[in-house]
Amino acid sequence: MKKILQRDETFYESIINKGYSRRDFLKFATYMTAFMGLEHSMVGQLVKTMETKKRIPVIWEHFQECTGCSESFIKSDHPLVADVILDTISLDYTDTLMAAAGHNAEGAKQASMKENYGKYILVVEGAIPTKDGGVYCTIAGRTAVEILKESAAGAAAILAFGSCSAWGGVQAASPNPTGSVPVDAIIKDKPIIKVPGCPPISEVMTGVVLHYALFGSIPELDSEGRPKQFYGKRVHDSCYRRPYFDAGLYAESFDSEEAKKGYCLYKLGCRGPVTYNSCGTTGWNNGVSFPIKSGYPCIGCSENNFWDNGPFYERLENIPGMGIEATADKIGKIVLGAAAGGAAIHAVATNIFKKKEIDENIAMGEINEQNLNE
Repeated sequence: MKKILQRDETFYESIINKGYSRRDFLKFATYMTAFMGLEHSMVGQLVKTMETKKRIPVIWEHFQECTGCSESFIKSDHPLVADVILDTISLDYTDTLMAAAGHNAEGAKQASMKENYGKYILVVEGAIPTKDGGVYCTIAGRTAVEILKESAAGAAAILAFGSCSAWGGVQAASPNPTGSVPVDAIIKDKPIIKVPGCPPISEVMTGVVLHYALFGSIPELDSEGRPKQFYGKRVHDSCYRRPYFDAGLYAESFDSEEAKKGYCLYKLGCRGPVTYNSCGTTGWNNGVSFPIKSGYPCIGCSENNFWDNGPFYERLENIPGMGIEATADKIGKIVLGAAAGGAAIHAVATNIFKKKEIDENIAMGEINEQNLNE
């Protein structure tokens, strides 16, 4: 119950009480402003919001899942990112991470939902089985369907973290023996933000939470219900191997010389051309790498039905998009013209510029802090 009693703290107060400095706070604000794709002038607004707004109550439900989304979040490279979800917000219930268990845990959840009816955020991790009355995911004698409906009733918004709650995940893959479905197949009367990925990038999850805290509304979504600020571009568009794709230079096998040289992984099944995610611009482990950079093709884990979209190592054909991609495996060196080269250079340059922008914003935050101290 400690979290409920301390809910009157603001975001900023919670961060400072955790032992972070004012400088840490400002660096985090500038980092997240740039990452969310906001103008640098918005740093001040984000800072003010976190200094004055009370923490958002959060109920986090787990259903058919592997807990990979929670693991991804709490192992973020940025120390304040994890604290936003675990401490800065008022995480009143999560049966995976909270110390309480049994009746005490359930009592805390019920008290929070009643006290904050219409104001809390519901996070859902995992698919929901519906076959045979939903018995394939039963918690304390209640089905996931029943628990989801109860928890969603008083929620202001629902965040579907991970491909399981967003699309159904591997549980819903053919033949789907438990009749698993995503959140929006059951809840129809609440705003739902899908944050897919297996798992999603931790900074993406944080960015969605902060956007809601900053603006009091859900971010702009694409046709699939995903935040455009994080899922607005294909992995293909920001991939550093894109010039090789445009030049028709592909790795034919994982142990080939072409693979060692960093050639495009399209023929090894890469789904980057049809996958929308921030992997190429954000990366994992403090931006060090992402699957393609590590020599492994993108499997399209943020896309609907990705488990059923064919063998992961089978190349795609007739890729939709620009003309040169329609017959990508046949173009050879024909596309080495200025137009294709310019598109490739632009894609890579955009990736580099984004990283530079984040670094500059963080540096600017330090300078601003120095000015404040003086």
